[in-house]
Amino acid sequence: MIRSGTPPEGAHVPSRRTVLAATMGVTASLTVGGTAHADDTRLRSLISRMTLPEKVGQLFVMRVYGHSATAPDQADIDANLSEIGVRTAAELIAKYRVGGIIYFTWAHNTRDPHQIADLSNGIQKASLSRPRGLPVLVATDQEHGIVCRIGAPATLFPGAMAIGAGGSRTDARTLGRISGAELRAMGVNQDYSPDADVNVNPANPVIGVRSFGADPDAVAGLVAAEVKGYQSSRVAATAKHFPGHGDTAVDSHFGFPVITHSREVWEALDAVPFRAAVRAGIDSIMTAHIMVPALDDSGDPATLSHPILTGILRGELGYDGVVITDSLQMEGVRQKYGDDRVPVLALKAGVDQLLNPPSLDVAWNAVLKAVRGGELTEARLDESILRVLRLKARLGLFEDAYVSRTDVDGTVGTGAHLAAADRIAERTTTLLVNSAGLLPLSRRTHGRVLVVGADPASPSGTTGPPTGVLATALGELGFTATALSTGTAPSAATVAKAVAAAREADVVVVATYNVTAADAQKTLVEHLVATGRPVVAVAVRNPYDVAQLPSVTAYLASYSWTDVELRAAARVIAGRVRPRGKLPVAVQRADDPAQVLYPVGHGLSY
Repeated sequence: MIRSGTPPEGAHVPSRRTVLAATMGVTASLTVGGTAHADDTRLRSLISRMTLPEKVGQLFVMRVYGHSATAPDQADIDANLSEIGVRTAAELIAKYRVGGIIYFTWAHNTRDPHQIADLSNGIQKASLSRPRGLPVLVATDQEHGIVCRIGAPATLFPGAMAIGAGGSRTDARTLGRISGAELRAMGVNQDYSPDADVNVNPANPVIGVRSFGADPDAVAGLVAAEVKGYQSSRVAATAKHFPGHGDTAVDSHFGFPVITHSREVWEALDAVPFRAAVRAGIDSIMTAHIMVPALDDSGDPATLSHPILTGILRGELGYDGVVITDSLQMEGVRQKYGDDRVPVLALKAGVDQLLNPPSLDVAWNAVLKAVRGGELTEARLDESILRVLRLKARLGLFEDAYVSRTDVDGTVGTGAHLAAADRIAERTTTLLVNSAGLLPLSRRTHGRVLVVGADPASPSGTTGPPTGVLATALGELGFTATALSTGTAPSAATVAKAVAAAREADVVVVATYNVTAADAQKTLVEHLVATGRPVVAVAVRNPYDVAQLPSVTAYLASYSWTDVELRAAARVIAGRVRPRGKLPVAVQRADDPAQVLYPVGHGLSY
C-alpha cells in the first residue's frame, strides 16, 4: 500500500484509493510477485485518457525555486514569477503538468534532508491531486565529488575520477547503492549520474574529474557497477553525456564543442561505457550538446540528431529506455536554433525528456503547436510518454510516491554510510611523487605543518575551505597544523606571507588547483621550495598539476576538495593508511605534451 509519509506543510496526503483512481487503475497491474512490472496495455490506456496539453507536460523536467512546493520564500516566488510565470512548484505542475522537476542548490531546493523530503511530498501531492494526476520524476545531479546538489548531513562520496583511481567496481556499486538509498529517502527518484564520458583531454574544462578516467574498459566497468547500485535502491541512474563529452576543450554550457573522433575511434573509446550502461539496464541516458561529424555531419548537436539518438543509440546500441536532454539552457544547444525550435527538434531526434528549457512557456507551447500543426504526431509523443511512465512504474512511484521523515532519519547520513564513504576514499588517494621517502610524515621530525594553497568554493554541503579541512584533519592526527589560504591566484604579498610562515614550520602542505605554466600557484610553490622546507603538494582537482611542479618533495592527487577526499589525503600523509590509488588518466610532460610523464596506472605506496 502507499506509505503516506509526512504530509507536506501540514497538507493532507492523498489516500491509496485517491491515487489509484487518479492513475486509472494502473497500479494494480504493476506489481507481480513483489517486482514492479510495467503493463504496457494499462499504461497505454492511461495515456489515451490524457489531454494533449497533459501529454506535452509529461515530456518536460523543469527547475523551480523554493524549499516548499506551496510556500516558498518571497524571493523564490519572485524568481519563479520572473522565469516561469508561476509562484510555486504546485502552480508549475497545475499549469504545465510537468512530468519531472529537477532540484538545484542555487534554487534553494536542498536545505536539509527533512525539508527535501517535505518538498518532494509536496510536489507529488500537487501532481497526484490533479485530474488524471501522475507521480513526478524528481531528479538532481548527485554525481559526488565536485558536482553535488545535496550536501551534508547526506553522505558525500569521492567523485568519479577518484573512484577510477581506486579501481573497485564493488566500491562504485556501494556508492550507487548508498547514495541511491539516501536520495530515495528524500523523495529524489532520478539521479543524473554516472558520467560515462572517457576523459582523454587534460584541457577538458567541463568533464575532467567528473569522468572515471581515460581507459574506456575501466570506465565501462565502473559505470555499469554504479548504475546497478543506484537502481538497486530504486533510483533511476542516468549515463551522460551521449555520445561522449570526454575529448573537448570547450564547455557546452558556454559554447558548441566539436568532437573530431573518427567513427572507429568513437566505437573503441566513447561508445564503450554507454554500451556497458545499456547492458546494465540503465534507466535513462542524457544527451550531449556537442557535434560529432563522424556520426552526423549535419552540423546539429547530438541532442537534436536523429542519426545519433535514433539511428545509433536506439538502433545500434539497442536502447529503449528514457533519453533525456542535457539542460536546454546551455549555449551548446541554442547556437543554431531558437528556443522554440530546440524542443521540437529534440523530440523529432528521439528524445523523451526535455530538461530545463530557458523558457518553459516558449518550449511547452512550441511542442503543442508542432503537434497541432502536424510537424509532430501525437503518436510520437505517446512513444516518449510510454517510456517515461514505464520508468515511473519500474520505480514503484504509482504505489509509493511519498516518503517519510522516519525514512530520512534511518537512512540519510547514517554512521555506517559515512564510514563506508571514508573507507572508499582511503582507497582512492594517489601518491605520485615521494622523494627521499618523506611520506608518511613523522610527528617527531615534522610535527609543525603549514597548510597553504587554493581554496575554491566548496562543493555543496562540504565544510571547506580545503586548507582548513586539511589542517583540521592533520591536527586531529596529532600534528600542529596551521592553515593559510593563498587562493588560486596568490599575489606577491600573499606569497611573501606564506614564505615567512613556512620558515616557522617543519613541512609545508600546499593544495593546488588546476595549475598552468604561467600560474601564480606555481610561483608560490617555487618560493616555498626555496625555503628549504619539504613541500607536500595535494592536487585538489585535476591530477595534471604535478607536471607543472617538478620540484616538490611529495605529490598526491585527491581529485576533489570535498571533505571526504581531503580527510583521506590527510590520513595518507600521516601514515594512518597507505596510498592505494592509481592514476586513471595519463599525465603529460609540461615541456613536451606528446610525452607521458606518468602513465595510467602509476601510483606509489608505502
